[in-house]
Amino acid sequence: MSSTAALPVIDISSFDRRSAQIVQSVQRALSESGFMYIVGHGLDRPLIHGAFAVARRFFALPRSQKDRFAYTDVAANFGYQGIEAERLDPSSPPDLKEAFTMRNALGVATCEDRWPDQGFRDTTLALYENGIALAHRLLSIMAAGLVLPLDFFQSRHGGENITLRLLHYPANLVARSQSQLGAGAHTDYGSITLLLQDDVGGLELLGADGEWREAPPVPDAIVINTGDLMERWTNGRFRSTVHRVRPIAGSRDRYSIALFVDPDSAVPVECIESCVDPRQGMKYPAITAGEHLRQKIAATHG
Repeated sequence: MSSTAALPVIDISSFDRRSAQIVQSVQRALSESGFMYIVGHGLDRPLIHGAFAVARRFFALPRSQKDRFAYTDVAANFGYQGIEAERLDPSSPPDLKEAFTMRNALGVATCEDRWPDQGFRDTTLALYENGIALAHRLLSIMAAGLVLPLDFFQSRHGGENITLRLLHYPANLVARSQSQLGAGAHTDYGSITLLLQDDVGGLELLGADGEWREAPPVPDAIVINTGDLMERWTNGRFRSTVHRVRPIAGSRDRYSIALFVDPDSAVPVECIESCVDPRQGMKYPAITAGEHLRQKIAATHG
């Protein structure tokens, strides 16, 4: 059984005025649970609704048509993955979801064979581009809280590894065992994730007490969480929290859209000096973003 996680809902719309309250609220949320909801984010409702409509149309296609755009290369990290193609928890059965993954989407915008159709491409690219702009605002808020130049993180996230994923969790799939989930328990790999949810729910977070708690959809809000590389950068101050999606029951499928905001491959990730307590030292060795991401993605594809 799980309870409901009491995550803060933070309005970031006034950050241009360097609101200390916004910076403090974000700092507190990412330090305490690694998760928060944001409103005042500036993503247009019609754009979000259009992206969900594109996802529903694509996933409703026959499998043979979806496989024309199959994910074939971990390095490219682009294309369609069917049910049980990914195992976010390598120790559990593969996930009961399908996905369309778009790494560096702007960089391959003109590669027509990557995109199911022009409407799909135009809508997802618009969401990708607007999502990056929002992510850069959030990274500036985080940098302000760490007493860094506002562009410290933004300058390290040029788009090479920023990845948009459309996700579909069909309802009432027969699980192999009780340990098979919609998305297995995992942490995200990079800096921050922006998650758009429909109203079906299913996301759960693992608390420090070992209990799972639901993160239900909040109207017009986006879920934000920090990942492994941000935890390494901040020496554990901003948490990379384990989360999962339970199998979907009932009469409605679940759809979500995630933007994984990860640093460019050559970026070295090492503890920020202001986050290091001299009594405890650095918790993590330095690593390049590309090395970490390759290791994590390869592990989920067996």
